[in-house]
Amino acid sequence: MKKRFAILLMVSMAVMLVVAGCGGGSSDSVNENKKELTAWAWNVNVKALEGAAKEYEKDNPGFKLKVVEMSNTDAYQKITTGLQAGGKGLPDILLIEDDQVQGYLENFPKGFVNLSDKGFDDEKSKFPEYKVSLLSKNDKIYGFPFDAGPAGVFYRTDIFKQAGVDPKSIETWDDYIAAGKTIKAKTGKDMIGMDYNNDDGQYRIMLNTLGTFYFDDKGDIAFTSDESEKAMSMVQKIKDAGVSKNTSGWDPWVSALANGEVVTAPTGAWFSGSLIQQAPDLAGKWSVFPIPAFEKGGNHAANNGGSNFMIPSASEKSDEAYKFLKYFSTSNDIQELAMSEGGLFPSLNTVYETDTFKNAGDYFTQENIWQLFANQMDDIKPANYTGNYSIAKDEAVKAQSKVLEGENVKKALEAAKKSLANRIQQ
Repeated sequence: MKKRFAILLMVSMAVMLVVAGCGGGSSDSVNENKKELTAWAWNVNVKALEGAAKEYEKDNPGFKLKVVEMSNTDAYQKITTGLQAGGKGLPDILLIEDDQVQGYLENFPKGFVNLSDKGFDDEKSKFPEYKVSLLSKNDKIYGFPFDAGPAGVFYRTDIFKQAGVDPKSIETWDDYIAAGKTIKAKTGKDMIGMDYNNDDGQYRIMLNTLGTFYFDDKGDIAFTSDESEKAMSMVQKIKDAGVSKNTSGWDPWVSALANGEVVTAPTGAWFSGSLIQQAPDLAGKWSVFPIPAFEKGGNHAANNGGSNFMIPSASEKSDEAYKFLKYFSTSNDIQELAMSEGGLFPSLNTVYETDTFKNAGDYFTQENIWQLFANQMDDIKPANYTGNYSIAKDEAVKAQSKVLEGENVKKALEAAKKSLANRIQQ
């Protein structure tokens, strides 16, 4: 049978029964108070929801929100199981990351509330096109955009100055590599940390700047496109230039940046919060410049990360959930709060003109790093994740590992395309 949804998990009836027994808007024992909602979330998103609920309650007496915290891995397993069971056991509100949305919409087309029918189309102009696109199916929107991951290059200002490198001179990836060689020669520091064998983050960012992804607009595998070969070749070029450090996993990557072994991090805006938390002693030594383009005058805009909130169709409190999430996603005050306390970069474009958004605090040397990210939001190209994102990423990582071990780029990508096509057909 065709494997159209890579994140569907093989689960036993026992697991399904356990999940069905969890609390949620569609359980058999529905809470009499229709203003009491339940949400599943993780990490800093929990505080964002709880903070918004307290504010919302001020003008909506009786409203309560119970946020159940769990890992994203556990959440997706339970979401998938619940949807397979017709929504049984699911809460009223679900946090779902950008790369998972299309898979759920494709495989459970009736699993989520159609927000267009409730009037949310009137709010679409407040969000970037790429966010609206990934939350839509058949011209209907099924999710509330929350945080985004516009990408930039976080860099150590003191080490750049020590090496005599001007970040403004870095317009292309070739410029980036040349700067990395200078920094390595003068300071002994590596320009970038990359997980050679487990993550293809730089390849994905590069693909996005080139206007493509693992799949093209029609859903066909795009591993062997000119853009894909160009992106993978640049990853190989960075490694071969001797300016990268193999940082396997999140903790080693952040540690290498915090202790000065690595001096730049091309990644999403959300990383600002991680730096502030993990390297507080480096306040005043970090700033940001745009993601390099492939040629002068080329596109610098890319997205890396982001999440949204969706309402299961099985929720018996979908109207109340819609009202709360509309408030949550379109309120400047709430989105400012989520950014200032959790480092969650807002998708809501009306926030970009507020005073809070224009003040980056004292950690970064550049006064207006948020505006740097905001200015690229409308230029980010939509990525067609499809329901096969997870297995496509797996094949891309394998191809990258082979390339960084010396295999020909074209050969590695052709093999990845063939393998992915076989896995999709299984």
